[in-house]
Amino acid sequence: MRYLQDFYQRWNSLSLALQFLIAGGLGLLAVMFVVGLWVTSQIREAVMRNSAGTTALYVDSVIAPLLPDMRKSQELSEGVRRALDETLDQGALGKRLVSFKLWRRDGKILYAKDPTLIGQMVGPSANLIHAFEGNVVVEFDQLDDIERQEHRATSEPLLEIYNPMREPWSGDVVAVSEFYEIADDFQATLNSSLWSSWLVVAGATAAALAMLSGIVLRGSRTIQTQRSALEAKVAELQALLLQNSSLRHRVQRASRRATAINERYLRRIGADLHDGPAQLIALAALRMDSPLLVAPTASSNRRKAEIADIHHTLDEAMREIRAICNGLVLPQIENAAVADILRLAVAEHERRTASSVSLSLPAQLPDLGTSEKISIYRFAQEGLNNAWRHGKGKDQAVEARMTGGKLVIQVVDGGAGFDPAAREGLGLAGLRERIESIGGHFDISSCRKGTQLTITLSIEEQQ
Repeated sequence: MRYLQDFYQRWNSLSLALQFLIAGGLGLLAVMFVVGLWVTSQIREAVMRNSAGTTALYVDSVIAPLLPDMRKSQELSEGVRRALDETLDQGALGKRLVSFKLWRRDGKILYAKDPTLIGQMVGPSANLIHAFEGNVVVEFDQLDDIERQEHRATSEPLLEIYNPMREPWSGDVVAVSEFYEIADDFQATLNSSLWSSWLVVAGATAAALAMLSGIVLRGSRTIQTQRSALEAKVAELQALLLQNSSLRHRVQRASRRATAINERYLRRIGADLHDGPAQLIALAALRMDSPLLVAPTASSNRRKAEIADIHHTLDEAMREIRAICNGLVLPQIENAAVADILRLAVAEHERRTASSVSLSLPAQLPDLGTSEKISIYRFAQEGLNNAWRHGKGKDQAVEARMTGGKLVIQVVDGGAGFDPAAREGLGLAGLRERIESIGGHFDISSCRKGTQLTITLSIEEQQ
């Protein structure tokens, strides 16, 4: 601690110009180092890409015409292999080519200069997978342990290139060629470029340091005389500004949170009361007029069963009212899958109404949050209740599907339909608000042949 205090005192005793010269020099050196590394890395990557692109184009123009239709033929004939052997051993490339492999997409080696490797199945590397995506991959003198063991016979620097082989008519990648090229000339060119870039960066840094030091030296005397008073005023003003800003932000955040919480709470209670208990009580009231209760000819057993179902519906409404009062809305849905939620809504509706609902689900549906799951359940519940009450339960169906990264759920019926613009009641309006509050889209389509309710949720925004 004493050493730090001594250093701080000595540092403050220096003039601003000398402080800038020391601190600025160190800072510019650090910047020079970072910029130099970035520039050299860009130069290295550019030179490697250009060299790899040229070599890959040459290899592609020579090798591709020799290959059969890779979609129809998954193996190379003996004639093709001999042609590849003769081609790769000739010309300037043959003298620089150390190793060559032709890969199939599943990791099988279709051809290699080393015949013992042909036919082997190897797990695709990251570079190989990247090449099958249509990219030329290049690495310079960065061999892993397996590659070093394979090329231990040469001590020359190697340029490793993965080149996608494309079909001429479709452009689809059907194979990838992997080859290692002796890159001594490439290394010399690269080293020369890197040294030149470092010299340019160092010269620019030195010129900037000299110019800035001269400017600071001229203003150092004036700054020194006003420094103390200015620092005190700035510190006092900054403390007051920070304090005021902190208080203002705290008040604003508290106000926004309180308003949003109250609004969401009121909307949730209203929507849950209408979509849950109100629907169940309405359904029980509707069944009170059932012929099974009022017709003198109805059997006592069927009348008792109808009364039991009505009691069950009212008991369920009471349970949901108690759950809402306790702040618990459908807790069993939190850990359920979307498909199970739709099955639950359909099963409950079939049990309550003794009607039939067609359910169509894909093999897999995405996992969503609790708010989205509750909204989906309420949508299915309200949609089926409307189909029963207004569509007489005719041709009731629930369908879910994935389309373009979006989850689409529909509830349809074959009733007489209605005019959505003239008759969108509280239930449908509440559903629309509930779905739109979670970023979804709600749509109603109705005609004389039936009604279709549709919600669309963007899966990317929910995950």
